[in-house]
Amino acid sequence: MSSDTDGLQYYYCFKHQTVEGKDGCRGADRMGPYDTPEEAGRALEIAEARNEAWDNDPTWNDDVDE
Repeated sequence: MSSDTDGLQYYYCFKHQTVEGKDGCRGADRMGPYDTPEEAGRALEIAEARNEAWDNDPTWNDDVDE
């Protein structure tokens, strides 16, 4: 996520389905911050990949018997 190296942060807005700056919609309607507009534009794809990794992580898989 954001390292804020240039002072700018970008968010993906669910309500408008677009990338916006820090002064955009309320936090509940967006994901971020991200370092670049391109990264923010891929927010849903990034979240899906992270969810998939989490679901398939054997360390956290509830379906695995110990």
